[in-house]
Amino acid sequence: MDHDSYPDSYIRGILNTVKTIAMVGISPKTNRPSYFAFKYLMERGYRMIPVNPGQAGHDILGQKVYAQLADIPEPVDMVDIFRAPQYAVGIVNEALALKPRPGVIWMQLGVRNDEAARLAEENGLKVVMNRCPKIEYGRLSSEIAWMGVNTRTLSSQKAKLFGGGIQRMSLNRTTTAGGTTAAADRAPADDKD
Repeated sequence: MDHDSYPDSYIRGILNTVKTIAMVGISPKTNRPSYFAFKYLMERGYRMIPVNPGQAGHDILGQKVYAQLADIPEPVDMVDIFRAPQYAVGIVNEALALKPRPGVIWMQLGVRNDEAARLAEENGLKVVMNRCPKIEYGRLSSEIAWMGVNTRTLSSQKAKLFGGGIQRMSLNRTTTAGGTTAAADRAPADDKD
């Protein structure tokens, strides 16, 4: 995988198929990027699990915080790393020890560790580095275009209303519980082009 440039179909395929995301390094501070990203993804229907040893046992946005990945009592589809690059290899090793293993390691903006990516990919996991799933979701759903940002995504589709009268775009996720969607089915075919 070329970690300098990801095809939209690769990112869309990940965001359409993962249901449960463990965010390692989330902050309880409401002005921190990790808090914003966690809240945004949770509002889009993902099951978000906070991981932060300093906050273990507390709640962030109503979700119980765990000290480490091994403490999470349910399977995780994706590990979102919100820690400095030097911690990525250790977090990937933690993820690889999980049964079942997550399918994706995602390193946030500013987080790139080629050794961690190689380790994850050698063990069959998909990897994204130096990207934010919140930003990618917003870009691919054209949600951030409402703020005047050029997403390179054009659509004549009217945005769907999702609960409470709030207009939000989606990545063709049919339910808030996740599952296979039309876009997810197309993503593997798009990668072959």
